[in-house]
Amino acid sequence: MITAIKGIPVELVVREQTGADALKRPIYAERVEVVENVLVGAPSSEDVTAALNLSGKRIAYTLAIPKGDEHVWTDTEVRFWGGRYRTVGEPTHGIDALIPLSWNKKVQVERYADEDSSQP
Repeated sequence: MITAIKGIPVELVVREQTGADALKRPIYAERVEVVENVLVGAPSSEDVTAALNLSGKRIAYTLAIPKGDEHVWTDTEVRFWGGRYRTVGEPTHGIDALIPLSWNKKVQVERYADEDSSQP
């Protein structure tokens, strides 16, 4: 029996600039979009150590993003499994034609807060 690899749906908090205040600072509105078929995996110990040394952030998971996804994954909040996470660093892209599976982008996330907490 062959079992196909299947990801989970994750919620991505998308920020859009809606205007500017009196001091010309941008005002943003947030909306949640669901991204289907995202793989969630444990980061390597090297990735955890490197991120901790470079940015002071502790990587909780590595996400594999499906091919064709056009969302911005830099400095973005992601929600799954009852927790809130923030992306760390820039996503790593692969070449679609050279990757046989359905995922071509990796992004690392740090634990931000629990879903039920009112503060980040």
